[in-house]
Amino acid sequence: MYSAPDAGAAHLLCDSHPADAVAYTVVEPDLTATVLTYGRLKADSERFAAALAGLGVGPGDRVATLMGKSVDYLVALLATWRLGAVTVPLFTAFAPPAIALRLSASDTKVVVCDAGQRPKLDAGDDIPADAKWQIVVSGPVERSGDLAFGDLLASNEPGHPAVALGGQAPLVHIFTSGTTGRPKGVVVPTGAIAGFRAYAEFGCGVRADDVFWNAADPGWAYGLYFGVIASLSLGVPSVLVHAGFSPELTWHVMDKLRVTNFTAAPTVYRSLRTSDAPVPDGLALRCASSAGEPLTPDVNAWAADALGVEVHDHYGQTEAGMLINNHQHPSLNRPVLPGSMGHPMPGWSLRVLFEDRDEVAPVGTAGRIAADLTASPFAWFAGYEGDAAKSAEKFSADGRWYYTGDVGRVDEDGYFHFSSRDDDVIIMAGYRIGPFDVESVLATHPAVVECAVIAAPDEVRGEVLEAFVVVREGMREGADTPETLAAELQQLVKKRFAAHAYPRTVHFVDSLPKTPSGKIQRYVLRRQRQQDTGGSS
Repeated sequence: MYSAPDAGAAHLLCDSHPADAVAYTVVEPDLTATVLTYGRLKADSERFAAALAGLGVGPGDRVATLMGKSVDYLVALLATWRLGAVTVPLFTAFAPPAIALRLSASDTKVVVCDAGQRPKLDAGDDIPADAKWQIVVSGPVERSGDLAFGDLLASNEPGHPAVALGGQAPLVHIFTSGTTGRPKGVVVPTGAIAGFRAYAEFGCGVRADDVFWNAADPGWAYGLYFGVIASLSLGVPSVLVHAGFSPELTWHVMDKLRVTNFTAAPTVYRSLRTSDAPVPDGLALRCASSAGEPLTPDVNAWAADALGVEVHDHYGQTEAGMLINNHQHPSLNRPVLPGSMGHPMPGWSLRVLFEDRDEVAPVGTAGRIAADLTASPFAWFAGYEGDAAKSAEKFSADGRWYYTGDVGRVDEDGYFHFSSRDDDVIIMAGYRIGPFDVESVLATHPAVVECAVIAAPDEVRGEVLEAFVVVREGMREGADTPETLAAELQQLVKKRFAAHAYPRTVHFVDSLPKTPSGKIQRYVLRRQRQQDTGGSS
């Protein structure tokens, strides 16, 4: 169905659903809500598709969205796909340099943006004065040459036909989050919808009677792939919140809309855990999932009581979708093992390879996590757009293996355990240490909000561990002095992980450097320590 020659995104994601079925409830900052049915989404996206076609947009053209999670955003997406054009997601927290890179690299033809985002597209050091893209504004139009989203919608009639270009046709042109190096372009085909939908069903356990809320921002892969595309493919009532995150708002939405299936990044769960905002009584939640970064065990120590369910950790990538999950679906559900990311998703075959050769490593041996493409029908990534060298690094010479770039191990029960990114591995006196193992222990201390562990140069051991820790407000003062707390954390790691792997230095900081999608940038911390010590890392 999704890879067929006559597959069409607009039909698969919208037109095939009953017109009166609820697609989304969109919650505004003032807590008012708009219920968007598939019938309205179809009609409005047909209108906007006619408008885009009038601007010269056709199959394969790129249409970027610099928008919050609104009804207009959903209409713009469906209109783009109705024409066989390709969406380029732009995160609303991006500054002009990040926006310019993506618009130029994708050769975007039209940018649809919120009025509040429009100044980021003004000509300057990063945005060219002769930019070729047409700008459509959702909200008041204040600049000559811009077009008003509402006017375009009102001046066109529904009925614009939807093209069907097949499963190989491009659907999304997204860029990696760039935890290290320059973001790379990934073109997602229509056929990838099959894997996205399978994750929602097997990984998140989404059912037809659920109210589903993926809280991730659709400016990034997890929010777009699974909060929008997978949700639309299933036709399940879903939630979008057109506002920034706050614990109070999250609890309100979860309670008032009776959310039954929730998924978010670990940062969200940690923020809920450390907030003073009260948890509402009688939540309807039956499934909670997490992705984006490894889930430290402290979250589930809290969630069982606060949420009434365990949070299931899931693992995936922009280039693949989701790969390994603690599955929620009853047929695949197994006990959640603290610190484990679970088992491979149906449609994927994952292995741990030796560090120096493409052979499967024994159980319990740390190595490179890779997908066997000969047994992974959901694999769709063919390489980075316009970057042959980087593309070649992701695949074995014989084309069998896709290298995730992550290090981990598999235990005797088939559970995968994440250790680190390849470039985050710490080698101390011959020991290879994954920062996540140490971070998972540190995060169990009641004073710790979040933490990151890196390698710092050491004359004797080559490298030693150092920890950067964000603590709860007020926990650095009083009886727990920084020195006392640092000693407690070091002892905790010795006791619960390994005596040799404790952080030699603990830095207490107000925040950790992160990508706009919330992933911790350990390389920034390493570079900072390198500058501080005058050494190399």
